[in-house]
Amino acid sequence: MTESVTLTVAGMKCGGCESNVTNKLMTVEGVLSVQASAKDNEVSVEYNAEKTDLNAITEAITDAGFSVE
Repeated sequence: MTESVTLTVAGMKCGGCESNVTNKLMTVEGVLSVQASAKDNEVSVEYNAEKTDLNAITEAITDAGFSVE
């Protein structure tokens, strides 16, 4: 089952930050697409809920050096 979530992410300042978050999230099994916006401080993720969950997504963002609010 495909689900999507939009999270508020603190600390993204530029396109490089967007790329770091996107690349980290795309390594999570089940993540289908990512759209990160430093301008809006948001990350939208489409994922297969049978393969991953919100905790894994949040952990990947934290591992990339950012915080989820």
